Amino acid sequence: MNIASIETIAVAIPYKHDGALTGFGGTVWPKMSYLLIKVATEDGLTGWGEAFGYNAIPATIAAMETIVKPLALGQDTADIAALMHKLKKPLHIFGRSGPVQYALSGLDIALWDIAGKRAGKSVAALLSKSTRTSVPAYKSFMRLTDPEVVSRACKRALQQGYKSLKLHEISVEAVAAAREAIGDETSLTLDVNCEWRADDAIRMAERLAPYKLKWLEEPVWPPEDLAGLMRLRRASSIPVALGENLANAPSFMPLIEAGAVDYFQPSVTKVGGISELRDVAEAAADHGRTLAPHSPYFGPGLLATLQLAGAYPHIGEIEVFGVDLENTLFGDVGRVGKDGVLKIPEAPGLGADPDPQMIERYRIQ
Repeated sequence: MNIASIETIAVAIPYKHDGALTGFGGTVWPKMSYLLIKVATEDGLTGWGEAFGYNAIPATIAAMETIVKPLALGQDTADIAALMHKLKKPLHIFGRSGPVQYALSGLDIALWDIAGKRAGKSVAALLSKSTRTSVPAYKSFMRLTDPEVVSRACKRALQQGYKSLKLHEISVEAVAAAREAIGDETSLTLDVNCEWRADDAIRMAERLAPYKLKWLEEPVWPPEDLAGLMRLRRASSIPVALGENLANAPSFMPLIEAGAVDYFQPSVTKVGGISELRDVAEAAADHGRTLAPHSPYFGPGLLATLQLAGAYPHIGEIEVFGVDLENTLFGDVGRVGKDGVLKIPEAPGLGADPDPQMIERYRIQ
């Protein structure tokens, strides 16, 4: 069935985060901003996707409206992989990463949502004959900086039922405060967002070793420094994680084959949607690697990640952004339980549609 319409819908929801107002990409985020992609087919079905996102939303909207949408309208959705290949090949001249790829990611997710609804199955059931119904979550804080604030936030996360936490700090003092607050039994990971050159990363990894990190995420600048990553991996006992900034499934393959990375972290709203993340998941499984998808989302990007976790058991945990939203788009769907576990929606498609009242309330006009 052919695509009848594609709509971009930006929403911004107020949040609280352990007394801190922070953000990424060189800006402070007063609200959490997400870009929804609404796709309708000629038979009346509607699918929801999510395209990255945050500071890049205006650019992603422009890419969708002026580049991707004119090519996608009227296209047959029966074979998602064939359609996405048909779109990606002529568009590669605009870059295999960035806003065009983000727009394609949102479209792909929406098409999988439609495919599941048409088949009467969850996306997980479309991807695999064997699915699971839940997956552990880990709380992923924004950068809090102050060790006292970090300690307080970690203690509150334990009270909420989380068994695993992720920091975005760049000081040993903040990591030490977190470990002291949570004890030795709780899993702790650290994402430094490509903060250090390889030599500095090796020195910092040595200083961080006593704090028993499950992984050190995006430790090296520039992120393309494969030789530096391999030197770090050989020098340090801390496992390495990365992948949110890799542009597409083929870009993961050299890292998977080189053995420089322990945890691979594709981001469904950036990498090309469910189709490309599926390819990464299958390649990682073939090489005995673990997947830990990047998913600091509250929209269809989170639900898509959950569906993938339902299909692929080597996705060990799901990242949940450690902020408290004023409201959610999906009610209780995608909400972490008191046991620190996320239920994987079993309804057709992604498992839930966003609440239209919440969309209108928080829509950016």
